[in-house]
Amino acid sequence: MSTIEKALNRLAGGTPQAPAPRPPMSGKSQQPAVELDDPDALRIDRDMLFSAGMLVPGMGRSLIAEEFRHIKRPLLSNVLGTDGNSIPNANLIMVTSALPGEGKTFSSVNLAISIAMEMDHTCLLVDADVARPSVMRTLGVYRPEAKGLVDYLSDERLHLSELLLKTDIPKLTVLPSGRGDVHATELLASESMRRLVQELSVRYHDRIVIFDSPPLLATSESRVLASLVGQIVVVVEAEKTQQAVFQQAMSLLDQNKYIGLVLNKDRRVRQTDYYYGYGVSDKK
Repeated sequence: MSTIEKALNRLAGGTPQAPAPRPPMSGKSQQPAVELDDPDALRIDRDMLFSAGMLVPGMGRSLIAEEFRHIKRPLLSNVLGTDGNSIPNANLIMVTSALPGEGKTFSSVNLAISIAMEMDHTCLLVDADVARPSVMRTLGVYRPEAKGLVDYLSDERLHLSELLLKTDIPKLTVLPSGRGDVHATELLASESMRRLVQELSVRYHDRIVIFDSPPLLATSESRVLASLVGQIVVVVEAEKTQQAVFQQAMSLLDQNKYIGLVLNKDRRVRQTDYYYGYGVSDKK
């Protein structure tokens, strides 16, 4: 049975996996920010991450940390080619969903933080959902004046290095969506975006780039981005995402690519806020 078929069975009410209890969360995370030399580094709101049930750097062992270790491991293996796979642009990973509200930004941010905690990799988190940007808010930082992806794609005078924002999470850098533009979504399908993706793929060999992408059925531009990256993670909300919608979204993707499925908010499996089931489609 393929990974996609298994995911469909889970959505239809298939046999759940055995639950593992999540340690109770109470109080504040009390995890100090890492002091960087750059006084302009974004101070991530760790207490906000903790309250939202998200991964907090330096928090020690937790269920969500283990879940994202399982999610990131095959992705990183593909980047390194440790399983004999040679995937073009494998260090470019797109996180998306069929429709809005299924938890893709939650997954993007947690995945980026988890990868940034690796010894041998740095991570760039790109807010590519330019119509509904939410990466900065999810991190607990909000800079509406910050230039980002849209500005870079629309203004050839800007250099990428001017727009990347360091955070106080070592090895994690953020590229915000940038300021609003009436043609923002179309810019994702532009030649400038293609050049940017190529630059991100080859400029830093140790950098993993996570794109928080628009939902596949919301804009056609997300499909263009899907064609440029090496790996795709599709977030599916349990008991909400309809099978027909899921199948329609999957049909838009090149099935020769590595496609990971993240089953989100599966309350039937665990009496907790989130559960992640992960798999990779068979590569044709």
